[in-house]
Amino acid sequence: MATLHGIRAVLFDLDGTLVDTAPDLGYALNIQRTRHGLAPLPDDIIRPQASHGARGLLGLGFGLHPDDARFAAMREEFLELYAANICRHSQPFPGILDLLNAIEARGLKWGVVTNKPARFTEPLLSILDLAERAACIVSGDTCPQPKPHPAPMLAAAELCEAAPAACLYLGDAERDIQAARAAGMPALVAAWGYLDATDTPHTWGALAEIRHPLDTLDYLG
Repeated sequence: MATLHGIRAVLFDLDGTLVDTAPDLGYALNIQRTRHGLAPLPDDIIRPQASHGARGLLGLGFGLHPDDARFAAMREEFLELYAANICRHSQPFPGILDLLNAIEARGLKWGVVTNKPARFTEPLLSILDLAERAACIVSGDTCPQPKPHPAPMLAAAELCEAAPAACLYLGDAERDIQAARAAGMPALVAAWGYLDATDTPHTWGALAEIRHPLDTLDYLG
């Protein structure tokens, strides 16, 4: 374990790291499947795709890819269904609120860097009473390029008034770690998130995989 020194902010991916949004993403997808004459999918099939947004979920639910003629209309339908059900069952993962309290008690800042569009990110975090506590919320459309580009990470560091090397990032997808590394930011893999059997997080270049949110504290010195 490599203890870090001089960390001033802890940044989180949203879906699959900070908040368990899979139940509501799956709910929206299954409403859409029902509309199109398909049976609902079980939660354990949907869950590993929840970090991959509409693209991953439409690929799973309908076999659609972004270059398919139906993709744009189906994506908009899915997003409308999700917006209407943004926080039926979504909750911070167990241990996250304790971690945020501990971060704040140490006088550190925390924030969110997600590829989820702001039209979903901001209402969700507000409903969960997290928006006002966050030092920054960088959504998928805040910067011209989303993760794995480093631009969102650099924007978050600036908003936290910290150098990238003084920010620790937690994420559950390879693009999260790629973005952090490109920004010169240390990163941890949130192994409680939406990893699936094909993921190889030990090859992503993170400091480590952690199994529980409070394990983050071990890296803060």
